[in-house]
Amino acid sequence: MSLIDSPTYQWIATPEALDAACTRLEGAEVIALDTEFFREKTFYPIPALIQFAGQGETFLVDPLAVACTPAFCALLQGEALKLIHACSEDLEVFQCWAGVVPAPMMDTQVAQGFLGDVPGMGYQKLVAHWLNEDLPKEETRSDWLKRPLSASQCDYAALDVICLLEVWQHQAAALEESGRMAWALAQCQTLVDQAGRHPGQDALWFTRQRQLWRLAPRQIEAYRRMTAWREGEIRRRDLPRNWLVSDRVLFEVAAAMPDNRPELADVEGVRPSLVKKEGDTLLDMVQSARDCDSAALPPAWPDPARPPFKPLFKALKKTVSERAEALNMAPEMLMRRRDIEAVVMQALAGREPELPDGWRGECLNESLTQTLKEAS
Repeated sequence: MSLIDSPTYQWIATPEALDAACTRLEGAEVIALDTEFFREKTFYPIPALIQFAGQGETFLVDPLAVACTPAFCALLQGEALKLIHACSEDLEVFQCWAGVVPAPMMDTQVAQGFLGDVPGMGYQKLVAHWLNEDLPKEETRSDWLKRPLSASQCDYAALDVICLLEVWQHQAAALEESGRMAWALAQCQTLVDQAGRHPGQDALWFTRQRQLWRLAPRQIEAYRRMTAWREGEIRRRDLPRNWLVSDRVLFEVAAAMPDNRPELADVEGVRPSLVKKEGDTLLDMVQSARDCDSAALPPAWPDPARPPFKPLFKALKKTVSERAEALNMAPEMLMRRRDIEAVVMQALAGREPELPDGWRGECLNESLTQTLKEAS
C-alpha cells in the first residue's frame, strides 16, 4: 500500500487531548511539524491548524478550539529534533500560538540544499524525489479556517508530517555520508535564532531596496526612516505591509522629498487616504532627513551596473559559484546575493569586509580573500 493512502491521525480540540498526545511522544527522537494559517488581512499569521507526528502517530490540533498548553511548549523545546519544511512562516505561527519556536530544528528544505544544486525545493517535489510518491495538490489553497475541515483537507494536512518523517530518514543518511550534518544543523539553528520579525530589524529594511543607487544619501536616509516607521506600525496595527504603504511608494516619496501635503499628493502612487492619515508623519520624516547631520547619513549606494561595483561583484559571485559547484551545492546556500553586495560595499568604502563565519567561512573565506586581493 502506498504511504499516502488513507493516512491515520487523531483530531485534537481540547487541552486534555493535546497533553495526552504530548505524553505519547515522550522519548521521540524526531518530531515532524507543520502549520496551516491565514494571513491575507493581518501582519501576524492566524493559526488554523497545527500538525505534528512521531513514533508512528499523527495529530491534528485545532488552534481555533484549544490554546497551546505548557506540555506542548515543552515538546516544542525538548530534546527531540523537530522537522519542518520551509520553516520561516511556520516558526512565526508557533511564536504566535505557542510563544516559543521549535528547537532543535531541521528544515528539510535547507537540508536538501546541502545535498544538491537545487535550492528551495518544494515539499511535493521533495517527497517525489525521495519517496517516489505524488502528494495530492487539491487542498493547497484551501480555506483552513472553516470548520469542520473536510476529510480531504485532514488527509492532506496529515501527509505533510507523515511524509516528512520518511523524507528525513533518507536526508539524514545522505547528510551523514557527506559529512554535512553539522552544517545543516548550524544553518537551521541560525534560522531559529532569527525567527520572527523583530523591531531591531526595522532600521535595516531599507537595504532590501534594489534601487537605492538612484537616491542621494539624504534621500536614502528619508527612505530608511520611513521604512523603519512603516515596519513598526504594521506590527503595532497588525496590518499587511502594503495595506499601510508599500516600499515602492515610500521610495518615490524619498526620491521626491516633498515639502508639504500638496507635493506629497503629487508623488506617484500616493493615495489621498495616505496623505490624509499619514501625511504629516511622512513629511516629518522627510524633514528630519533634511536636517540630519551629514556625518550621520548613510553612504551613497553604488550603481550595481557600473564600475567599480559591477566588476568586483561579478568576481566575488564567480568565486562563490565555483566553490558551490565543487561542493555540488546551490550558490545561494554558500552566500546570498545581498551578502555578496554587502562585502562589495564594505570593500569599496575601504572597510575590512565582513566575511562569512562558521562552515561557510571554512568553505569560502580563503577564496574570497584572494579574489578581493586580486581586485584591489
